[in-house]
Amino acid sequence: MPNPGNDGHYEVLWPRSPRQVQLQPLAKRLDTLEGKTIAQMWDYVFRGDEVFALLEEGLKARYPNIRWVSYKEIGNTHGGEEREVVASIARKFKALKVDAAISGMGC
Repeated sequence: MPNPGNDGHYEVLWPRSPRQVQLQPLAKRLDTLEGKTIAQMWDYVFRGDEVFALLEEGLKARYPNIRWVSYKEIGNTHGGEEREVVASIARKFKALKVDAAISGMGC
């Protein structure tokens, strides 16, 4: 039932909270993949073995000195050991001198 003293205006609340996390600058992008080490990360859900093989072939033709770290070295980024695998990524990337990563391919 309308309140005759509100002049048609109602008090409301904004449904979203204030932003909790401030925006961070993006990481610097690589100028080229030539001579770089690229890690593959896969959740073992959808044909990553096929996709990564095609990526390796195509990028090797364009960047002959590219080096790959297989998804097999990184581990399954989804499933029973997901927490341990994800927690170890930074350490593995540093040890393997990884410059960039390709992560895929859940469906």
